[in-house]
Amino acid sequence: MRGRFAPSPTGRLHLGNARTAFLAWLQARAAGGSFLLRIEDLDRARSRREYADGLLRDLEYLGLTWDEEPIFQSRRGNSYQAALADLRKQGRTYECFCSRAEIARAASAPHGADDDGPPYPGTCARLDEAEAAARRRQRTPAWRFRANPGVVELVDKVRGAFRQDVASAVGDFVVQRNDGVASYQLAVVVDDAHSGISDVLRGDDLLASTPRQLQLYEALGLSAPAFAHVPLLVEANGQRLAKRHGFFAVAELRLHGVAAERVVGLLASWSGLGDEEAPASDWVSRFRLEAIPRVPIPVSEELVKQKLGIG
Repeated sequence: MRGRFAPSPTGRLHLGNARTAFLAWLQARAAGGSFLLRIEDLDRARSRREYADGLLRDLEYLGLTWDEEPIFQSRRGNSYQAALADLRKQGRTYECFCSRAEIARAASAPHGADDDGPPYPGTCARLDEAEAAARRRQRTPAWRFRANPGVVELVDKVRGAFRQDVASAVGDFVVQRNDGVASYQLAVVVDDAHSGISDVLRGDDLLASTPRQLQLYEALGLSAPAFAHVPLLVEANGQRLAKRHGFFAVAELRLHGVAAERVVGLLASWSGLGDEEAPASDWVSRFRLEAIPRVPIPVSEELVKQKLGIG
């Protein structure tokens, strides 16, 4: 088994992402496999080196060690261009001249159906060369992948059967922005295949992205990994945990001198694995996918401080 954790360095690591990293690490270690780290820094406007450095320190503090040099997506542009050239050769892509605001979303991972907006209506799919040339003089195009019609089915190791008609639910989707940056959907497929990832464990806000990725795996002749999408930690209002400040941030806990085994024990309790303070290595033998709760876990800063004994 080869698993991975792939954070974006756009803020400090919060407990929700730390829990996902912990579970992905446990899955790989319990199978006697390798655990890799990839820094998804394609969003150049928001990615910061200090956040990437902080991610590494936070993971080391938690005991979530990795086995190979971390991969930075910002250094892998040639691989994405090669994949795009393959798709273009097959006639699976076309130029898109739609709004920059719409296309800009493609560099970051969507976190649920709402992030993608309404299905793309195919505005640029049928432009002839004269129309495309005229628009090209006004705007550099993005590139979209022609989604196959019909339902894509997968069996997720946590969520079970999942079905989606990509063409109807999403439409043709962006694989390269108009500034030349590969989209999240393309980059994650190319990188997981390059690293030989066999199992992807990630938050279930990315479940709806998986059928698109499966279409790209097929078009590029690559083997897809097995998937396990775990429910998220959520705040009291039901929103996914996204704060990177205060006591949701691992760095804040680290700087306050909280013992790592206390934080890891909290992550384990939120994952149905037990309720005790213990280092990450002690949880490997107790890891079971079936123990992970199938519903979102509500948390609050007050609860975190109470559980970790922070005054």
